[in-house]
Amino acid sequence: MEIADFRANPKTAYWAGVFDDLAGKITEAKDLLAKDASVKDLAEEEIKELEKQQAEILVKMEEILAPKAGESEPDSPRIVMIELRAGAGGEEAALFAYELAQTYAKYATLQGWVFSLVDESLSPMGGYKEATFEIVGNGAYDSFKYEMGVHRVQRVPATEKSGRVHTSTISVAVLPVREYSEIKINPGDLEIEFTRSGGAGGQNVNKVETAVRMVHKSTGLAVRCQSERTQLRNKEKALEMLAAKIEDQERQAEEAKYSAERKSQIGTADRSEKIRTYNFLQDRITDHRIKKSWHGIERILAGNLDPIFTDLKEGLK
Repeated sequence: MEIADFRANPKTAYWAGVFDDLAGKITEAKDLLAKDASVKDLAEEEIKELEKQQAEILVKMEEILAPKAGESEPDSPRIVMIELRAGAGGEEAALFAYELAQTYAKYATLQGWVFSLVDESLSPMGGYKEATFEIVGNGAYDSFKYEMGVHRVQRVPATEKSGRVHTSTISVAVLPVREYSEIKINPGDLEIEFTRSGGAGGQNVNKVETAVRMVHKSTGLAVRCQSERTQLRNKEKALEMLAAKIEDQERQAEEAKYSAERKSQIGTADRSEKIRTYNFLQDRITDHRIKKSWHGIERILAGNLDPIFTDLKEGLK
C-alpha cells in the first residue's frame, strides 16, 4: 500500500502526517550532511533513527487497516483506560486510590488480561493523587464499565492515633478505547509537549524527554503518558487515550439530552454519583445502585471482584 493510501484513509491519516513530518526531518538532516561533513556521524545516526520510526509507523498503519479475524463487536472494546483520582480525605484518599488500583490489577491478572500503568502522580506517602491504567483483554470493558463513579471508604487510617473513623472518596473513570477509533483528530488541533518521565528504573527515565502530554485545543481535554520507553510509543498511546476521552465527552453530551429519563433509571454511571461504600469496621462493601452488600473486604480487595461484577451485570441490565 502506498503512503498516499494511508493519507486518504481517516483511520491512518494522523499517522501518515507523522510519517510525512519524519520525512521532512530526514531531508533536513541529509541537507545538513551535504553542507557540513563534520557532522557526518551525528547526522547519519539521526537519519537512521528517523527511518526506524518511519518503518514502525508503516507497520502500525498496515495493522490498523488489516482485516481482523474474529474481531470483537464495536460495542465491546477489549481495551479500557481506568483513571483514579483522590477526592475528599487527602492522604487517606490517595492511599485508598492506590489500594483500589492494586485490586483492579489483581483481578485483571486473574482474568489473564494485561494491566499496565500509563501515568501516575504520587502522594507523599505513596498513594495515588491520580493515576491512569490500561487493561487489555476480551471482556475487560464489560467487567469494569460499572466502576465509573465515586467510591467512598470508611475506616481508621493507619496514621490516625485517636482511632477515629475517617470518610474519604476517590473517583473512578472508565474509558473504552476503540482499537480503530472513528474519532478524527486534526494534528493541528493538538498541543504536544515532551518531558522527562518520573519514577524508577529504565535507562531513559529522568534522562530523556520520553513522557508525552497532549492537549486537544478544541475541547481542552488533556492526557499524559509516560509508560513507554520512546516518545513515539508514548505519543501513540496518548493519542488513543485522547480519542477515548473525546468519544466519552461526546457520549455524555448526547446522554445529557435525555437527563430526565436517565434520572429515573438505576445505574446512570454519572461520575459525580456515589456508587459504592467500603466500610472496613463492618467488613462490608455496599453498592448503592443495586442496594446490595458483600462481606469480606480483604478477600474482595485481593482481586476477587467477581461477586460484585456478576451482581452488577444482573442488577444494572
